[in-house]
Amino acid sequence: MGYLDPTEYVEYGLTTETTDDWVTMASALIEAHCRRPSLLVTQYVERMRLTADSQSVRLSYLPLNSLGAATSPLVSVKVRYGRPRRGELQDPMLAQVAWAFSIPGSWSALDLTHIDLNTATGEVTFPMNVLGMSYNEVEVTYTAGVAIIPAALKVACAQIVKNAQATPAMNVKGSKMDTLQMQYFSGSLIDANVQRMLAPFVAQRIG
Repeated sequence: MGYLDPTEYVEYGLTTETTDDWVTMASALIEAHCRRPSLLVTQYVERMRLTADSQSVRLSYLPLNSLGAATSPLVSVKVRYGRPRRGELQDPMLAQVAWAFSIPGSWSALDLTHIDLNTATGEVTFPMNVLGMSYNEVEVTYTAGVAIIPAALKVACAQIVKNAQATPAMNVKGSKMDTLQMQYFSGSLIDANVQRMLAPFVAQRIG
């Protein structure tokens, strides 16, 4: 989808001759730059390893935002004590107990009310398990994105279109532009000002 409505083209500095394919191209470049399928509210599933002596992870996609009637961006959280990697073995005795009861590899759903979520930074902190051992692998399902497209995102989209229209090799007549050509010029189309506007939406960990 385009991050600018056709009725907003002139308002954000585009000419009346601007066609929808320019905005579609700019929107696709924005999503590629931010390394996410959409900047609108979308559900994500991330599986992450917890580092030794840590009970928290940071989600990749911001801003966190609930979907529909949900009150929290967290949909579900599963944890497990997987076989530790080299240097991650915390307590050999507890590990032997865990393995005896087949705990390694078993996913457990956590009560979301026992999880601490910092919506500003995307940091999720988990409780200890019943054996007093730290989990070392988590799977978090959550929703993130914007419900209403902010002005900064619309300005960024319009600026990419203007940068493209000002590039001689791309300013050609045609109803459809080649994707490879767009990628080739993406470094100049998404300039420093556009990058600053898109910074809050760039994936923090993925890629």
